[in-house]
Amino acid sequence: MMTVSEHIKVLCVRCGVSEAELARRLGKSPQSLNAKMKRESFTVSDLEKIASVLGVKFEKYFVMNSGEKV
Repeated sequence: MMTVSEHIKVLCVRCGVSEAELARRLGKSPQSLNAKMKRESFTVSDLEKIASVLGVKFEKYFVMNSGEKV
């Protein structure tokens, strides 16, 4: 299973955006984003902002065994 940071790295590659550029688009320094990625300390709001600046969709929910989304 991939970590959130690994997902973000894959997303950057697929969107053709460097991690440094992602940081700039988020209004952060590359060092700040790198530290956050090392700590794995992303909030749902952080992930929504990342999706927004990369022009992708972020969905936040749990899926029950029945298929129900919570």
